[in-house]
Amino acid sequence: MLIPSIDLMEGKVVQLVQGSRKALEFDNLQEWIDRFSKYPLVQVIDLDAAMGRGNNRSLVKEIARQIPCQVGGGIRSIDSARSTLELGAQRVILGSSLIFEGAINFVFAREVSSQLGPDKLVFAVDSRGGYVSIKGWQESTAIKAAEMIRALEPFCSAFLYTNIDTEGLLQGIPLDIVRSLRNATSRRLIAAGGIRSQDEIAALDALGIDAVVGMAIYRNLIPA
Repeated sequence: MLIPSIDLMEGKVVQLVQGSRKALEFDNLQEWIDRFSKYPLVQVIDLDAAMGRGNNRSLVKEIARQIPCQVGGGIRSIDSARSTLELGAQRVILGSSLIFEGAINFVFAREVSSQLGPDKLVFAVDSRGGYVSIKGWQESTAIKAAEMIRALEPFCSAFLYTNIDTEGLLQGIPLDIVRSLRNATSRRLIAAGGIRSQDEIAALDALGIDAVVGMAIYRNLIPA
């Protein structure tokens, strides 16, 4: 399944390369909401919240009011996750809060799952060079993606794997990596990071993996 991505920064729809350099910027959010309304799920990421410099909460609320979405970016507490669900998000994406002092935070994962239910939770496993990165991809850990997925499987409904090394570059996502992660969990697996063609989406779908696509849509390489 194709899941279009709406990334928000300073009130606009943007696309970044590897989480740092802004490549595209749009101020026509409603047009993208309308275009994506035919999809069963859209991914919304508040980049400002992820990087700890404000938020786009009002825009997230407006998007969630109109289309089904899973929302991430800066959600680092149970209260924040709950309030995001109350905005209308179907599911919340948690990442940085799952790591504490360089280790997997089982206590938080267990508690948020207990309070909100695993069906409301997507755990982000953002990986650079095979290791998980957190806090808007600004901090690296010594935890491998597969290790984190196996450890946290009981507490969520899906994992979102982003291959930071290829994110925004439109060079394709390494299928061997996502195939190995597919074998690491029975949960739904969603992949992102450089996906550039319908053929790639079909190949991922054949593996039972959903595809989050941003740059390729905004560059008109994949119709949406």
